[in-house]
Amino acid sequence: MTDATDLALARKVLAAQPFSTLLGARLVAFGQGEATLEVDIRDDLRQQNGFLHGGVLAYAADNTLTFAAGTVVGARLLTAGFTIDYLRPADGALLRARAWVVRAGRARVTCRCDLSVVDSAGTESLCAVAQGTVAVPHPAQGT
Repeated sequence: MTDATDLALARKVLAAQPFSTLLGARLVAFGQGEATLEVDIRDDLRQQNGFLHGGVLAYAADNTLTFAAGTVVGARLLTAGFTIDYLRPADGALLRARAWVVRAGRARVTCRCDLSVVDSAGTESLCAVAQGTVAVPHPAQGT
């Protein structure tokens, strides 16, 4: 269940990211070790074969992994790294990225993310999976 106050604050953080604004990303769920981000699939986000560009999928994985981690360790986070596997071409009306915490430690949080496309009829199809590690910097390390 998402706390409305936490979701509102997380949405402000997302809105402060110019690239997220450029893509039109929306945070639709945030809380209890999970986050969901959505991006409408527009023609200007497609690659030369008409599918959603892999960079948009990677962006969604990176940001959603980090937001999921933030639900358990707070806002002071940095992506340490992530991998993504593209399972099928992403084509549809909407990209939905759902991430959840696998393990949260004091200095690192490991998360997984499923990325799906939703077609105009509402059918969801998994198109990529990602796993990442998010660092919780110590105050002396800076940001």
